[in-house]
Amino acid sequence: MIPDPDRRTPVFEAVTRESFERDIRPLTRPAILKGLVSHWPAVEAGRRSEAALADHIRAFDTGKPVRVVSTEPALQGRFFYNDDLTALNFAQRPGTVSEVLDRLLADLAAIDAPGLAVQAAPEPDILPGFGAANPQPLLDRNTFARLWIGNAVTVQTHHDLYENIACAVAGRRRFILFPPSRTRDLYVGPFETTPAGALVSMVKLEAPDHARFPRFADAWAEAELADLEPGDALYIPYMWWHHVRSLDAFSVLANYWWNPAPAHLAPMPALIHAMMAVRDLPADQRAAWAGMFEAFVFGPETPAGRHLPPGRQGIQGPMDAAAAAQVREILARTLSQPQ
Repeated sequence: MIPDPDRRTPVFEAVTRESFERDIRPLTRPAILKGLVSHWPAVEAGRRSEAALADHIRAFDTGKPVRVVSTEPALQGRFFYNDDLTALNFAQRPGTVSEVLDRLLADLAAIDAPGLAVQAAPEPDILPGFGAANPQPLLDRNTFARLWIGNAVTVQTHHDLYENIACAVAGRRRFILFPPSRTRDLYVGPFETTPAGALVSMVKLEAPDHARFPRFADAWAEAELADLEPGDALYIPYMWWHHVRSLDAFSVLANYWWNPAPAHLAPMPALIHAMMAVRDLPADQRAAWAGMFEAFVFGPETPAGRHLPPGRQGIQGPMDAAAAAQVREILARTLSQPQ
């Protein structure tokens, strides 16, 4: 059992697109958007019964394969690594949304049902028409829904390189959130193999090992709790860590990811490259490079080359798509050369 954090995510009611952009997003903090999608036909179907919601979703199912993940009953729906991190603790196979819905309905009364889920099924390919029938009021239509359908499963603390609005369609969801500034205190797992593509924390919130993860207490001091009922939504800002637990035997969530930054800006490869090229330098050299990163990446004067004529700023100037493509070519040549 995870204790409740002291902090609660603030709740906003009667949110409109205008108030979301004006009053919520600029705070860059999570926010519960109370009743945002309570009018959706999908939410109304779920209030009638699990079977009614399953019928609503099946009406959009193309039958295309999705990734179905499942765990043994003893794991209580927790998707993570095995004990020695040599593999994941769940099975993955192709299946269909309708097949998973049927299995969930059949297992509603089961005491020891295996954890079962479809994660992030994209509406345009898998459930076309769901978004038109259940429109997201705060975002453009080209920001499409991804459906998370399952029973009482847990997604380990992770972050996404997007902003996110997560809408509870059926079943209760519990989120525990941590700010990006606490990344170091969450003890991130392997970059090379992750449960679902995103980096995850190695700390089990149900039973944190404080001897192994002593700084986690500092992260927990800034954790906050967000409970969603069907029809509620949660705004998760860019790169906020979140642990997600579905509390019921039939649970459906639709989330919307988007990133307002230009597509040519790709921070993760830069981080990985810096880990390879900078992190293990001697301490005096790392300190020197910290000054360089401060000057050219994180300093208050960004971009740094304002003192140069516009035509001579090069990569010190604004980075547009054409400049980014040129830099990628240079990096590709550099990385391909033997050391």
